[in-house]
Amino acid sequence: MSALKVVAILLIVAGIAGLVYGKFTYTQATHEAKLGPLELSVKEKKTVNIPLWTGLAAIAAGVLLLFVRRPSS
Repeated sequence: MSALKVVAILLIVAGIAGLVYGKFTYTQATHEAKLGPLELSVKEKKTVNIPLWTGLAAIAAGVLLLFVRRPSS
């Protein structure tokens, strides 16, 4: 399988995942202060919304890449 087809399939899968889930959440840990043996840290949850058009664009780009033919040399 060529690298172009792998990228196309990954784009399609990522686009479908974006449409199904719509957002993802991650935790960001920041270290605020270190006082001797004590270390204070803050963990903050952040949510990233994935727009509908982004998922659709990824699927469309993946489908286009699947059907693109390489010029023969």
